Amino acid sequence: MYFGLSEDQLFFQENVSRFLEDHASLDVIKKITEGEGQNLQKEINSGLVNLGINGLLVPEEYGGLDLDLLFAAAVSQSLGENVAPFSFLGPYVMAPIALSHGSSNEQKRKYLSDIAENKIKFAIGFTEFIAARNGSGVTFKNNKVNGRLMFVLDIEGATHLLLADESGCIGIVDLADKNIEIVKLTTVDKTRSYSEVILDDVSVDLLEKSLKDNFVINKTIDAGRIILAADSLGASSTLISKAVEYSKERRQFGRTIGSFQAVKHMCAEMAADLEPCYAFVWHAAHCFDNIPDESRLMSCHVKSHVSDVSKVIAKKATEVHGGMGFTDLMGIHYWFKRIGVNRQNLGPPEIVREEAAKIQNL
Repeated sequence: MYFGLSEDQLFFQENVSRFLEDHASLDVIKKITEGEGQNLQKEINSGLVNLGINGLLVPEEYGGLDLDLLFAAAVSQSLGENVAPFSFLGPYVMAPIALSHGSSNEQKRKYLSDIAENKIKFAIGFTEFIAARNGSGVTFKNNKVNGRLMFVLDIEGATHLLLADESGCIGIVDLADKNIEIVKLTTVDKTRSYSEVILDDVSVDLLEKSLKDNFVINKTIDAGRIILAADSLGASSTLISKAVEYSKERRQFGRTIGSFQAVKHMCAEMAADLEPCYAFVWHAAHCFDNIPDESRLMSCHVKSHVSDVSKVIAKKATEVHGGMGFTDLMGIHYWFKRIGVNRQNLGPPEIVREEAAKIQNL
């Protein structure tokens, strides 16, 4: 029995990787993160959308490709491998999942069709549901929303915001509303955008099914966690490859450092730690659409486990590079920082493991 990605999934993944290798080299990433490559980023965004990424999880009846989360995980792995400066998690994974499971037929026709046609793009503000902070949070009343959201994902270039209150109710607001204030936040990961959003009596379109229970928001967060795990998986894979390549080139005491036993062990440990994570991510993504009874638990396990493994790999890969690993010249820090922020997004390992324990009544 073969367990892995299908030919179609590999084909999609390879197309994304090939495009990013051609258009998102390390030099391009540096320019974008330094604020000098806006046109280059637009080219990357439009190119990936032309590959069909925006309609990946949108049902066929609304103009999408109607594929499953395993396809999205395969794409996310490629994005992580290339630290692509592209908003994928919020607008093209979490938004379609939330709308497919929680919206009315009218809302689906309105929003899902526009996502597939690349007319609208969603940012995601769910952090207060996962871990509320003092002075933040939103309230829904009379089809209006008020409050403050921290660490909103993927807001750069977004037209709409999908947000949730502490109880798990989900609403949609138009970011063109004059009563919305957006404050850009700075994180160590310069390849993606994060913001604080302040809402003052803003009109909101509530997702009907999210008002009944937490199924919709939990399903959406589960998908997001699996996609983040896949992104970190891809980033870790690249870090190992770069560490091995560098160990074959860097010479000390008349020998390549790759011939030293300590370096060999570090590279072997990284490869051994990461290898099981591929099947783990694929299985979690498969469960999401095909084994609903295991889906929530698997998404928690894969997010927490891959977060821990990728953190260790990021550290060891940097150590293999020695002092050069800390410099901008090598660019290792882009993958290192991406892994670090992925670890915190949608819940750090300690919070996610606590959720897993509750799911099992522990």
